[in-house]
Amino acid sequence: RLLKVLLNLQPISMASESHHKENLHNLQLEDEGQHRNPSEVKMSQIVLPCHANHCGELSIGQLLKWMDCTACLSAERHAGCPCVTASVDDIYFEHTIGVGQVVNIKAKVNRAFNSSMEVGIEVSCEDLYSGRHWRVCQAFATFVAKRTDVQLRQVVPCTHQEQVEHSLAAERRRMRLIHHDIMQDLLNNKTFQRSISEDEALPTERTRVESVELVLPPHANHQVNTFGGQIMAWMENVATIAASRLCNAHPTLRAIDMFHFRGPSQVGDRLVLKAIVNNTFKNSMEVGVCAEAYHRDEPLRHINSAFMTFEVLDEKGRPCPLPPIKPEPQEGQRRYQEALARKKIRLDRKYIISCKQTEVPLSVPWDTSNQVYLSYNNVSALKMLAAKNNWDLCSKKNNVSLYTVEESQSLCFRVEFEMEIPAQRAFILLSDISRRHEWDQHYTLCKLLLRVDEDDFIYQVVTPSVSKGGQYQDFILLASRRPPCDSGDPYVIALRSVALPSHPPTEEFHRGECLIGFLFCPQISYYNQASPEVLPYISTDIAGLSSSFYSIFCACRQYLLDNIISTSAFTPSAL
Repeated sequence: RLLKVLLNLQPISMASESHHKENLHNLQLEDEGQHRNPSEVKMSQIVLPCHANHCGELSIGQLLKWMDCTACLSAERHAGCPCVTASVDDIYFEHTIGVGQVVNIKAKVNRAFNSSMEVGIEVSCEDLYSGRHWRVCQAFATFVAKRTDVQLRQVVPCTHQEQVEHSLAAERRRMRLIHHDIMQDLLNNKTFQRSISEDEALPTERTRVESVELVLPPHANHQVNTFGGQIMAWMENVATIAASRLCNAHPTLRAIDMFHFRGPSQVGDRLVLKAIVNNTFKNSMEVGVCAEAYHRDEPLRHINSAFMTFEVLDEKGRPCPLPPIKPEPQEGQRRYQEALARKKIRLDRKYIISCKQTEVPLSVPWDTSNQVYLSYNNVSALKMLAAKNNWDLCSKKNNVSLYTVEESQSLCFRVEFEMEIPAQRAFILLSDISRRHEWDQHYTLCKLLLRVDEDDFIYQVVTPSVSKGGQYQDFILLASRRPPCDSGDPYVIALRSVALPSHPPTEEFHRGECLIGFLFCPQISYYNQASPEVLPYISTDIAGLSSSFYSIFCACRQYLLDNIISTSAFTPSAL
């Protein structure tokens, strides 16, 4: 109620100016319902008995073939030349699809880099009798142009959703590049490894599957290479057999981990597919699959490896408990420990990345294994906040503007002002959070606790109480800074609360939470998702009863001007 009263206190002239600015902004971005992305490709398939498994549900292998085909056509439409699948991010299958229902697949290029591009894939199901629609899964695939002389043209986002996906594609690419390092760090952590109990354990040897497939012309694409979706379908088939041998039942595929295609395969190749259960957890199991190819007397070539998570469901659709396994010596024990690490990574990615921003608590526990995913969520949350198109102007004074937006019982605000120094310089200066107290009176202490890497740092921030004699607040903030990936991107400084085990809450301070950050392009925009701890600092400004924020950001502007040629600016080497 208080928020609605505060928002209703803005002057009529300010409201009209806000609507005018919003209308101008909407002229630049096309309406979601009218716009059609030039690279967008749609496929609709009715599920026939030949596409289904023993349960009358669409085979995941067949679905993967359709998804890969649709995504490939989208990539080639954008590139204007043949493309191949390089990798696919984690896929979580939320629902099954029955015979007689329609599968709708939509793919479009989110962003293009030098020679690769990210393609977003959305899969939904349609019941022709009831008219219902529901989402099945979402995936992000990376495709590479086969012609080395082709310079991919940049994607120009035309809707707010395309803006968000275009911006987040750079963060997802960052995660793919360091995925292997995260895995190695977990395996090197001795405290993470688990001892293997052999009591009532089933030997994994009984789950081993090996199958060979001859690549024929129907299995190849228009480039005479084995279709990536066909390889995934064959891998899903042997993985299902391995999982069935362990549980003596028909398993359901729930997820496929991120995987990379290591090399091509052609018509005439023999593909050797091997699968084995790597580990079982309480209600799920991980099956590892390897695909190798050879032609005549040539040695085996490693094409792909994938890790699939299966569940066994009872009559009511609930996961059944699974027995422990006894891995084989050496290689089996290695796969056993690696499966534990992948489960940790899988849970982090699903919890922090896949769910909506509103479903992730601000203070997620931080550790080295989930650092990259927290950084992704940190930057993506700020970019999604900035992409909102319903900001209302509350006040404006000497080119310092305060905007608000209220959604889902939360209040967010944005302060925008022109900068008189280069964006890169402002980015460097404001990246040093330890100096923020020089221009912001609400920051009495900014202490660097941990340097995670060159772009991510953890600080402790102490702020005074709004009420006289009240308790001071402290915040543990993960600061993630990102320079532009190309000329159209902004500089980004994103800060969000995290829980750091070495710095638990104390009686001296009241522990607060917040999500804040800066974007530099072309003006400076400061964003804040107002938590209950932050709201008292801004309520009078929103109501028009105070101009403290104007004073603070005037001080910020002066701070930037005073340090425009300073040599003591923040750099990674300074730490």
